[in-house]
Amino acid sequence: MQVELFGFDPAAGLVAGLDEAGRGPLAGPVFAAAVILDPARPIAGLNDSKKLTARRREELAARIKERALAWEIASASVAEIDDINILQAAMLAMRRACNALAAKPDQALVDGNRVPAALCCPAVALVKGDATQPAISAASILAKTARDAYCMELHARFPQYGFDQHKGYGTALHLERLALHGACEEHRRSFAPVRQTLLGNSHEVD
Repeated sequence: MQVELFGFDPAAGLVAGLDEAGRGPLAGPVFAAAVILDPARPIAGLNDSKKLTARRREELAARIKERALAWEIASASVAEIDDINILQAAMLAMRRACNALAAKPDQALVDGNRVPAALCCPAVALVKGDATQPAISAASILAKTARDAYCMELHARFPQYGFDQHKGYGTALHLERLALHGACEEHRRSFAPVRQTLLGNSHEVD
């Protein structure tokens, strides 16, 4: 379902969709993607990544990378998250993705209620845009699949935490493993559950 947006001109040229993944987890970077879809090569089934199965997300991610006019994935590190806070880190990741696009967009649609500073083009924020704007949906899928892939790498490095199961979110399993093993280098120290664990636990995993 398309919606009319104040300040957005659908005839203005190339439109990039921007979204992020990983604001809520206790560990790992926050990822973002920017996508400029090709009207001549539509992609059926685009939707908010959270409403798709993991298998469907992977299928659509491959299709997006094949058919989009341009796409880019970027991230902000755990150190950056702890330094500037998760909201600003998410904005930073989206700015990096948008500004790195091979084709410069004329405008951007950003999921949420904020627009990152210093974008390479004018932008409009749209709450729940990942469910209504195909370009944002595509960005949400690329960001989510990239972060999930990173979490599988974390699982290979730190199997004791179960990153393959919870993808860094603060599930009962993750909190249990965090209490048992302490924090590793990929845990976000600025997040309360990690900080509380560190206060009560003198060991960390390198």
